[in-house]
Amino acid sequence: MKAGFIGLGNMGSGMAANLLQAGHEVIVYNRTAEKLKPLVDRGGLPAARVAEACRGEAVITMLADDGALESLAFGPEGIVSSLGRGAVHISMSTVSVALSQKLAEAHARAGQSFVSAPVFGRPDAAAAARLFIAAAGAPEALEKIMPLLEAMGQKVFLFGETPWTANLIKLSGNFLIASVIEALGEAMALVGKAGVEPGPYVDFLTSTLFGAPVYSTYGKLIAERRFDPAGFAAPLGHKDIGLALAAADSLRVPMPLASLIRDRFLALLAQGGEKLDWSAVAQLAAKDAGVAAPAG
Repeated sequence: MKAGFIGLGNMGSGMAANLLQAGHEVIVYNRTAEKLKPLVDRGGLPAARVAEACRGEAVITMLADDGALESLAFGPEGIVSSLGRGAVHISMSTVSVALSQKLAEAHARAGQSFVSAPVFGRPDAAAAARLFIAAAGAPEALEKIMPLLEAMGQKVFLFGETPWTANLIKLSGNFLIASVIEALGEAMALVGKAGVEPGPYVDFLTSTLFGAPVYSTYGKLIAERRFDPAGFAAPLGHKDIGLALAAADSLRVPMPLASLIRDRFLALLAQGGEKLDWSAVAQLAAKDAGVAAPAG
């Protein structure tokens, strides 16, 4: 397929590379132009403007937040006005339910399709095409773009015809991951104050009842204090929990734990953790217990 790819950050660069590896024709665009070169060297076609990336059967966006996506989607040379009739916009980053609804309506009015397909996985999984993808949209649009999704992930899960459902799935998943990070931080602070080394403790957890990837991945990061460089930066974690709470508010669903975790991220940011991985929020429990330096 011929597809555009907009957003070549930690995740997007690996995803676009896998599309090229699978034989797709990929037009790449990024606000920071130097990020285009590695992909152009692999056969990608450079785009100087957003509109140039919208000349294929689909365009994929992997952008940091609502503001970035909205600014590139709307306007005279934005995605909605530039994409051809019948083409598909695939939004793969973590954005709000409200923006997903707005984009779906705008694309429908323009005779285009909109699919939400946010991903689960860190940059190493993106580079290895091992992402898990939660997708929702019109069946004919999903069928059309499935070769693209399959080139970027190890499994695609379908969640119906309403695109924002996939965004809600993603936000709920990130809430669960953040909950695990906070719980690990508190548990490791507890045993750490008694003199238990974090490495063996995490090995025990992940070798017994807590063998899920989320525990092994984040347990090791916390035990080894590998928070820099960030695979997923702390401000994005704070943003995602805020989006989950906004969705919960609109659906009248109390999420008291999510409110606590949002405050924990806010504390991390207030203490200088802007550039750290979001797993650094676990160090707040250690600091509160007097067994570690501030996470920032």
